Amino acid sequence: MYSVLRAACGLLLAPLAVSAQTAPLSASPLKVGESAPAFAAKDANGQSVELSKLLRKGPVVLYFYRGQWCPYCNKQLSQLQDSLQMLTAKGAQVVVVSPETQDNIGKTVDKTSATFPILHDQDFAIMKAYRTAFSVDAATARKYQGFGLDLRAANGASQDVLPVPATYVIGRNGKIKFVYFNPDYRQRVSVKQVAQAL
Repeated sequence: MYSVLRAACGLLLAPLAVSAQTAPLSASPLKVGESAPAFAAKDANGQSVELSKLLRKGPVVLYFYRGQWCPYCNKQLSQLQDSLQMLTAKGAQVVVVSPETQDNIGKTVDKTSATFPILHDQDFAIMKAYRTAFSVDAATARKYQGFGLDLRAANGASQDVLPVPATYVIGRNGKIKFVYFNPDYRQRVSVKQVAQAL
């Protein structure tokens, strides 16, 4: 199963085709020094999480991940959980954002033992605000379905959209102080790098 999902993950390295039905989303990172867009969303337990409230406690580390079906995402979140103390010791609040439904987020929690909030990004609102969202072309979405992955069903959405697995560090002043943004989903920022940014 792992090899099948790795093969499915690999499909997204191909260039994205433009959909004639809807304007495709294109990802491009926010810059250091920009104001972080406000957001509020619910975690797997239905609890509301708001950026403004988190920032009252300390800086926020915001991760984006694609789904519980992605072995690279599960590995990253497991490593994050294992090294979480490196970030919380610096007063950081860690939040993870996914397009997945709350049920699928629950599967991610089971797989990674995550104790940090993982938020369902309804209508990709947070992903769009942080410019991580991109449209998956129809041919790639069909190939994913051949591997047993229906992105629309997994995300409870009417479009095939995924995030670049980016990471932002947001200072208590609401300004972005660190950005890791790599369209190659196989490359992830280390917890050590994030801790240094804090």
